[in-house]
Amino acid sequence: MKDQVRVIGIDDSPFRFDNERVIIVGVVVRLPSYLEGVIRSECDIDGTDANEAIERMIMSSRFKEQIKLILIDGIALGGFNVIDISQIYEKTGIPCATITREAPDLEKIRKALSKHFSDWEKRFEIITRFIPKPIATSQKPIYVAVCGMEFDVASRIIHLCTIRGSLPEPIRMAHIIASAIVRGESKGRA
Repeated sequence: MKDQVRVIGIDDSPFRFDNERVIIVGVVVRLPSYLEGVIRSECDIDGTDANEAIERMIMSSRFKEQIKLILIDGIALGGFNVIDISQIYEKTGIPCATITREAPDLEKIRKALSKHFSDWEKRFEIITRFIPKPIATSQKPIYVAVCGMEFDVASRIIHLCTIRGSLPEPIRMAHIIASAIVRGESKGRA
């Protein structure tokens, strides 16, 4: 694997639960941190269309053939619009990984899903299909679930694009841009 591969980092914008939709931003970066492009989409808050929104955004992009790994901030967008990384990999042909700062509390997630969604069992099954593993960073570990690529290779890519802190630059940039789109200025930590 070349050191200057291209990856896309995806994050959603800030939202309120009385909104219907949330903006999704994808940032294409040539490693380690050269921003090459920004793409966007939308999905329903607490809906079931996050996969389709991500797939559509990537497949219609001029960057599609160059992207070697999709990095997503978390396992869901817009609340509990759960992402199935195996489906994204199958539809795009691009390996996919979710990244979180904390190890998931599966019991807490199960309780929240069962309280709010009639299809909670399906959403929970997707969430638990790939259990995130820790990757050490200069700060504290991050937790990564990967589909379509060996974990060690994904870990190397993540390390290459993590410049400061613990989050990879493509996700950090996507967070900043998504926040600025909604609020007019980026705010909060990625």
